[in-house]
Amino acid sequence: MADLKFEPIAHDHAQFIARAKLRPGFSEAYAGLELEYTLASQMLGARAKAGLTQDAVAERMGTTKSAISRLGSAGRRAPSLATLKKYAEAMGCDLQVKLVPRDAA
Repeated sequence: MADLKFEPIAHDHAQFIARAKLRPGFSEAYAGLELEYTLASQMLGARAKAGLTQDAVAERMGTTKSAISRLGSAGRRAPSLATLKKYAEAMGCDLQVKLVPRDAA
């Protein structure tokens, strides 16, 4: 079985976003990918909480480390529901997908 030890790298996301917002066009592009970034953040958070490396997740899902790495890349490729279900299962989580009505303007 793959090494299950996970040591997160320090990252101040709020500071990173604050600096990125200074670049022209960033805010619009970021807003357009809000759902993808939220999903990627939740996936990374679940992996960190489970204490798993990408290798360990890949082994549990029957895939490769590079495939797991791509799952965390918001905006590049949207994972299928089947993949999200496998990922959630590997994390010991349930996957919930819901449609939320928008407020009437």
